[in-house]
Amino acid sequence: MNAVLQSPADDALWVVCLCAEWCGACREYRPLFEQVARAHPSLRFAWVDIEDHADLADDFDVETFPTILVAGTQGTHFVGPMLPHAETLSRMLASLQSARAADPEVNTLLAALRDKPEQFEV
Repeated sequence: MNAVLQSPADDALWVVCLCAEWCGACREYRPLFEQVARAHPSLRFAWVDIEDHADLADDFDVETFPTILVAGTQGTHFVGPMLPHAETLSRMLASLQSARAADPEVNTLLAALRDKPEQFEV
């Protein structure tokens, strides 16, 4: 496992790219992933080749590359394939970080869902 960034706090979220060296999309994604790491210094980033680190990655059953895992001491926030676009990953990370303090409009929506769930059930 190669950590791209080492300075954030111990309780920082980890953003892990589960990849394979033979995957062309993964090789093209790595510089973009490193760019996102530099843009989010409060998070920790790691690049894990699932073949080099099968002992760690086998439990994830990676079917599509690249697969992103975002997790921390509070649990897993995201795990799944993601197109290799730096902007998409960066937007998701910004959303996850701001999710710790809900926006007023989110609180309003959640209150309505709690008050009258029958109107919104699927």
